[in-house]
Amino acid sequence: MTEHREGRDGTVSEFGKLVNLTPKQLQDWLEREESKAAGQHPGGGESTGHASGRRIVELLRTPKSDLSDEDVAHMRKVNGYIRRHLAQRPSGDVTDTTWRHSLMNWGHDPLKDG
Repeated sequence: MTEHREGRDGTVSEFGKLVNLTPKQLQDWLEREESKAAGQHPGGGESTGHASGRRIVELLRTPKSDLSDEDVAHMRKVNGYIRRHLAQRPSGDVTDTTWRHSLMNWGHDPLKDG
């Protein structure tokens, strides 16, 4: 089922605003131990966020016109995760926190915000 155009465009636009790491920045981050340690690790393997980060790198490199419905669905998942996680910001300095590291796996560095 093809998503309504406004919904699709809105999802892609929001993704472009919420994901504030470049593909290179995200790819470099995903190589770091802090990235690999953050998030939920189902079955002891790669975390959900780390796997999502690898997919986000691909999405950021895909021309908008080439995005599939599945790509846009993942963008919607990323948007929701980032919004929910930002609402749970802990107090104090978040520079070296699992909260920030998890968000960065999803393509968003909260230290880049305003």
